Amino acid sequence: MGKKVKKETESPPKDVFDPLMIESKTPATVVLMLSSPENEVLAKACDALYKFASKGDENKVTLLGLGALEHLYKLLSHEDPLVRRNAVMVVGIMASNNDVRKLLRELDVTNSLISQLAPEEDVVIHEFATLCLAYMAVEYTTKVKIFEQGGLEPLIRLLGSPDPDVTKNSLECIYLLVQDFQNRAAVRELNVIPPLLGLLESEYPVIQSLALQTLEVISKDRETRILLEEYKGLDCLLNILENNELNDLHVEALAVLGNCLEDVHTLQQIQLTGGIQKLLSFLKVSTVPDIQKNAAKAITNAAYDSEIRKILHWEEVETFLLRLLETNNDDVKVAASQAISAMCENIDSKCVLGLQGIPQLVKLLSSDNEELKEVVVTALTNLTTANLRNASVVAKAEGIAPLIKTLNAQRDGAVSNAIAVLTNLALQEPLRASIQSQGIMSALVGPLRSTNSQVQSKAAFAVAAFACDAGARAELRNVGGLGPLVELLHSNYEEVRRNACWAVMVCGSDEVTAFELCRLGALDILEEINLSSKRKNKFSEAALETLLDNNLSQKYSRMGYLSPSNIITNGFYDCGQVKHGGKFLSLEELSKQELTDRRAIIFINAKPQESVVEVPEVSPPVSGRSSKEKPRKGRGKKEEEKPKVIQVAPTILEEIKLENSHWVPPPDYVLMDYINDASKTILPITSTREQVVALAQFVAERMGGPVEKEELHNFCWELDMSEIEFDLKSNIVPIGKIKRGTFYHRALLFKVIADRIGIGCSLVRGKYNRCWNEVKLVEYTPKGLLLPPQEYVVDVMFEPGLLFKQGSAKADQYKRI
Repeated sequence: MGKKVKKETESPPKDVFDPLMIESKTPATVVLMLSSPENEVLAKACDALYKFASKGDENKVTLLGLGALEHLYKLLSHEDPLVRRNAVMVVGIMASNNDVRKLLRELDVTNSLISQLAPEEDVVIHEFATLCLAYMAVEYTTKVKIFEQGGLEPLIRLLGSPDPDVTKNSLECIYLLVQDFQNRAAVRELNVIPPLLGLLESEYPVIQSLALQTLEVISKDRETRILLEEYKGLDCLLNILENNELNDLHVEALAVLGNCLEDVHTLQQIQLTGGIQKLLSFLKVSTVPDIQKNAAKAITNAAYDSEIRKILHWEEVETFLLRLLETNNDDVKVAASQAISAMCENIDSKCVLGLQGIPQLVKLLSSDNEELKEVVVTALTNLTTANLRNASVVAKAEGIAPLIKTLNAQRDGAVSNAIAVLTNLALQEPLRASIQSQGIMSALVGPLRSTNSQVQSKAAFAVAAFACDAGARAELRNVGGLGPLVELLHSNYEEVRRNACWAVMVCGSDEVTAFELCRLGALDILEEINLSSKRKNKFSEAALETLLDNNLSQKYSRMGYLSPSNIITNGFYDCGQVKHGGKFLSLEELSKQELTDRRAIIFINAKPQESVVEVPEVSPPVSGRSSKEKPRKGRGKKEEEKPKVIQVAPTILEEIKLENSHWVPPPDYVLMDYINDASKTILPITSTREQVVALAQFVAERMGGPVEKEELHNFCWELDMSEIEFDLKSNIVPIGKIKRGTFYHRALLFKVIADRIGIGCSLVRGKYNRCWNEVKLVEYTPKGLLLPPQEYVVDVMFEPGLLFKQGSAKADQYKRI
């Protein structure tokens, strides 16, 4: 045998690097490996990063800070399938972090992800690509990019994937995308309905739920509802409701059906197949609050159509809604109240709901839930509008007091609707009186001060409704309600301004309230409103006229005219013409002024001064009674205890009046005599013309007699007036004190007496102290035919009793200097 020779092994080539097994314990090292040119290294690095990122959100933030995302983004389009798959997995798991998603949007990663949804790609890639898209589709700009880059079609195709995770992620992404109406139309064109209906039979509840939620969103469009009916989707939904094993899906299924009920045609089809009966039967036995709430919301949405309201009424949906008011869940009661409001548009439903539902709704007014309180009063508003019977039912259910209490609610909607209900009730006189007796005027002060225009408008409207008698107006004055009402006249909202004008017009129908409104500046504001062609309205004009008609002193001062219907009463005074923008002073304010050489204020007061004051008589002690006095027989003890009316001396009367801060006007006994004399001598005259002539002569005789035109400048009435003012130590002069009067004295006295004895005449102020009276007289033709009344100017100065036809040269000459 020959000698054995050891066989030498071949050495590796010199240019080949020996494999190196590296064990890295820091993510930074692995992130550096993402720049490696070797596919195996890249794949293993991505796999390691996936495991690291899966452990928690902090790890995702760590990788983000190390710059891993930029490298991973490049690897999404790597040619090696394994590298690409692992990179998609890391990006998909990291996308749950908000900061990561923000960077992904900056990198515009959606196009790369959509390209991974191709059919030939691995199912794992599909899973994590759809997961990443679902995370990112929350943000609107990403939705737009997915739509523009054609992502909807592959997502809908993947709804049929055998992998449930892919299906779930794709469905979730579609659900987020269809929140935008543009995408809803796009998925409808891509025929998304059949795959969604197919997913209702999935063995995974989360997929079924997502499918129903998606159907609920897209079924808001009428075109989608039509397709849903064509593909028998309504039957699928009703089958889910009938299946008790699928009770976790009932809420979502009911929400989709609720959208379908908004179409008359769809509702009719459901009715023909008995679907509505099935639906209501299911709802009547269900005690799940979410189901009850969604059912009521569905009825609310559907009831906006008149034809649908008829169908729902035929199916007696009112019974179901009334039963929901008895539940213990406030959200359900809210939804039921909203549905009742919607169904009230149907007259028959309003009658049914009014009789049976109003007592239940009134009870709910005591709830502490502000939202519930708001929808309840809204329902009551709709029930009582144009329905007197339902308004009576509210009163019978003792709803007035809680409604007034609701005016202090926190929500403006609750306040405005509570006012509306009370206003509806006020159309009936007994109910209006009942509401007034429970303090409605005091309760309206708060809403009048509200900053909400709707509340302001309703409150002003309510004031107009309730302030139609003196007691209510007095209450509003006493509680300080006129101030905020006047402030509403400044409102920039037309409805608020109009209703405020209406309320001022109603409140100003008595002198006391009219004076207070004028004091608060209502007259100036109304004049300003009426000067504007845009702001004025019929109510502002009527309000101004009403205030002036009930405050004749101010009307005459501002307008310089009193019509025959403006009857001058005690307390009237003529302080001359007030300049535009000037303040009109009250008689009490004028009485406090020092004596001046300006024009005297002419005052009318034909009311005798009260000289008898009722005060309880203080019984004298027994010892002070005369022995001759005997108690009356036949009278009971109660008769003896009654207070007696005793005469009070003038000095005592003055002391009593000192307690009152208001100025007490002195009586004008001379004027009283004038009126009495005129009543005896002029009133019996049968001819109106002769009465006018006689009254003109009567006035002239009391005011210094006729004056020659040429001697008018010598008629020194000013000196007499100064003497009267000096004697009275006051600028206020009772008209009876004037013995030498000029035009405006005589015309005023003529008007005062004419009003007392029933002669219709007007009082007109001209320039330079010229005033005159105008009367309308009926004339007859020679044949006895009645002619239209002619207007005349009465001469009380030069030739007392002479009548000048209005518009004639003599009439114009009498009016001017």
